[in-house]
Amino acid sequence: MTDWQTVLIRHGETEWSREGRHTGWTDIPLSPTGRVQAEALAAPLANWSFSTVLCSPLERARETCALAGYSAAAVPVDSLREWGYGTYEGRTTTEIQAERPGWVIWKDGVVGGETVDDVGRRADAAIAARREIDGDVAIFAHGHLLHILGARWIGLEPIWGRALSLSTASISVLGFEHGIPVIARWNDTSHLRER
Repeated sequence: MTDWQTVLIRHGETEWSREGRHTGWTDIPLSPTGRVQAEALAAPLANWSFSTVLCSPLERARETCALAGYSAAAVPVDSLREWGYGTYEGRTTTEIQAERPGWVIWKDGVVGGETVDDVGRRADAAIAARREIDGDVAIFAHGHLLHILGARWIGLEPIWGRALSLSTASISVLGFEHGIPVIARWNDTSHLRER
């Protein structure tokens, strides 16, 4: 059971991610660059034989999954949605800090949306569901959700997701070493530099 890996794939670039806008539940597509990034995922992901492919139901994750070649196998999982940013949806950190100087999402949260612990509970649900599946699993999802999922995988509180940087169209790998959950690889974007 501890030989399998969980491969986390952050969706490709969107117009909002390029602009640094908080993109939670707004359902927007990939940008042209994001589509190229998603296609570039196909080659490195071919190194695995996934028994299951899980995907956020939001368009940018589904489109990334499809362009990487996994849409036919993808199972939509609602708990893999991005953080619900409430009134901060679509706004940049700079815009929010103009109203709340020094604001940082990890310590100050959002107004009218989810707390970091809410997202942590969803990440825990996704991890529990994954552990019921034998074999390697791919998860196509979103930046903050995957930060938190990585932290929860290794037993850290959800807020420690702040210590895990994650680029668009990156590949990260969760696994086990001597039966202990580990982050085997994080934020790999080498496939994007090769293009």
